[in-house]
Amino acid sequence: MKRHLVIATAAAAALIAGGTVTAAAVSGDAGSADAASGGQLPAQTAAHDAGSQASGTAQVQDGRSSIRMQDDDANGQEDLREANAAKVTAPDAAAAALKAVPGTVTALDLDADRPGLVWDADVLGKDGKWHEITLDAGNGRVLDQHVDHGDDDDAQERAAAKNARTDAAAAARTAASHGKVTSVELDDEHGTKAAWEVETITKDGKEHKLLVDPQSGKPSVAPAHDADDDDNDGADD
Repeated sequence: MKRHLVIATAAAAALIAGGTVTAAAVSGDAGSADAASGGQLPAQTAAHDAGSQASGTAQVQDGRSSIRMQDDDANGQEDLREANAAKVTAPDAAAAALKAVPGTVTALDLDADRPGLVWDADVLGKDGKWHEITLDAGNGRVLDQHVDHGDDDDAQERAAAKNARTDAAAAARTAASHGKVTSVELDDEHGTKAAWEVETITKDGKEHKLLVDPQSGKPSVAPAHDADDDDNDGADD
């Protein structure tokens, strides 16, 4: 969920020179944004300084919502903005994915790396194939789906998905008490058996990772080294 800055260095230079620059961004607060030229332009906001922060909101056109996210100086606040902008929860995204492809959802991820905010879902279909489904995070509509042939030989993940008594939606609901769910994945890298790895974010912008047992549905806090790995990954970006 890493984004690239919308306001380029050239914008900062123009501002220093006294020029006027506009950035195509959408305000997360209610109301329209003022264009730098002084007029009212939908989905635009003036770049008042090089440190301006952009936010996100949802619009609906032709039955499809368009939630556009922009960059933020603090990654935690950026992820929180995404979570707040998503109108579709992780359990609802799982249900929508299964309507498109019956089977077992093995992963959900709130993603703003493309135009619009979406849920990416991985489904092991009843047809025995892996499906990737992209859902609009504003209304749950299927935007894209295709068969992924890259995971066809992952017998361990197939077995974990078929044997799980707790599904992705239930794991997300269990973890929701720890914040807004942004990611759910059936992960076999936590000891000897697979577990639902659920990432959440709280109102203060802090991210948390929990493990939910796929058999009992009981949650536990992810090992400290997992959180350290996430911090290191963020530092590398």
